[in-house]
Amino acid sequence: MSRDMFDVTRAKHGRPVHHWRRDLVELAALFTAVAVADVVADLVGHGPDGPVLLAISALALIATAGFHTWWSRRHGHAPPTGDTGARPTAEPRQAGPTEGTGAASPSEPAQSSATADPVVETAALWRMRTTVQDAPGSLAVLCTALAGQRVDILSLQTHPLAEGTVDEFLLRAPAEVAASEITRAVASAGGSGTWIERADAHDLVDAPTRVLGLATRTALDAAELPLALRQLLGRCTIRSLPANVVAGKGREPESVPVEGALEDTVMRLRAPEGGVITVERAYLPFTPTEFARARALVELDARLGPRIPRSQDVLTLPEGNAITVRRADTGDLDAAREMHERCSARTLGMRYHGPVGDADRYLNHLLSPRFGRTLAVQTASGRIVGLGHLLWDGDETEVALLVEDDWQRRGIGSELLGRLVGMAVEAGCESVYAVTQASNTGMVAAMRGLELPLDYQIEEGTLVVTARLSTPLGAVEITEFGKAEAP
Repeated sequence: MSRDMFDVTRAKHGRPVHHWRRDLVELAALFTAVAVADVVADLVGHGPDGPVLLAISALALIATAGFHTWWSRRHGHAPPTGDTGARPTAEPRQAGPTEGTGAASPSEPAQSSATADPVVETAALWRMRTTVQDAPGSLAVLCTALAGQRVDILSLQTHPLAEGTVDEFLLRAPAEVAASEITRAVASAGGSGTWIERADAHDLVDAPTRVLGLATRTALDAAELPLALRQLLGRCTIRSLPANVVAGKGREPESVPVEGALEDTVMRLRAPEGGVITVERAYLPFTPTEFARARALVELDARLGPRIPRSQDVLTLPEGNAITVRRADTGDLDAAREMHERCSARTLGMRYHGPVGDADRYLNHLLSPRFGRTLAVQTASGRIVGLGHLLWDGDETEVALLVEDDWQRRGIGSELLGRLVGMAVEAGCESVYAVTQASNTGMVAAMRGLELPLDYQIEEGTLVVTARLSTPLGAVEITEFGKAEAP
């Protein structure tokens, strides 16, 4: 290691660095200065005005030293920040219109970080939709009005209509700015039919990325289609009706054109298996752009055909039996029918809340991934002994269990229910409910074993147990300008 590197290393560790050459030069300069001063003092001191000149020289030196000290304190000699790589010193921040009067002015000393009160800045995210005229400058006027409320526009989507344009915003506003203030500013800028609700961090994803993610989920699992539509279109009610379901008494089965139908707040799409998918949203009309996106997802689902993930888990029961838990679909219809034939009338009555006739009337619907997800419990011999269903019921979610008599009270029902609830959480469901009989103590015990908040409703022997999967952060505020909506 060189001497220079050694000196630098010692300096970094806090030990002084000595250079003997520099010390020798400083010592020689000191002796030279003393000798010169002695010669000058002898020459001046022996003159006629020698003492006076020495006194005047001393006063001049003292004055020069004092001036130099004052100048050094007033004007620092620190090098420019560009030479040292240091970050520039922050300029004093002037108090804004919403800050308190206790802020320090530039002429006052700044408070230390230990005693200064921290400034907490909070903001709220909003999703807003409004209709504006399709004219040059209309969007600029709207943006100016939002800026007047200190509202930041994070993203913007436009939905052209025959008359006007629907603009969909993701906004970030100060927490103290209420939704009514935003809608009032939008109305003053020419916006009409304004709708606004609270958003969260998931809405920060741009529209193309969100659509691609939903398409990927749909491609991997046919049961994801209703969930993908709900996430694409926001809060809405989605119902899937088989082709043989009659819309009303004395009417023909409901059908829609191949390209679908859009009617204000309701859109109908041709389901891949020939049924109808109905999407309905309260008081917020669908735009042609949203209709085209939803139809593209349904067409993708139809082209890919029936499909479910083929993963499976092998579990060991307490008595040592090995079982396999996997996803099931209509391909398991025969095995599921055979399990129903082995179940007692009491077990089937507990599951279906009454006498059970031909299982073909409901098994095909329950096993279809178009209407939810099904888990099957299979023995080592390949026989199905348990079924668990997670069913999309409009904007609600139902869970249902059926375990063969000889395999009950071994923990299979609790295992199925826990997995189904986990799927519901992943799907973003807020709650799940189970419909059973008050005497079905096994189902009630399984629901209580979830350790989730439960609500019980009983009527004429039918018990509905609802489990809340998540606690909402706060009531979602929805405001339509000119119309009051209860949160």
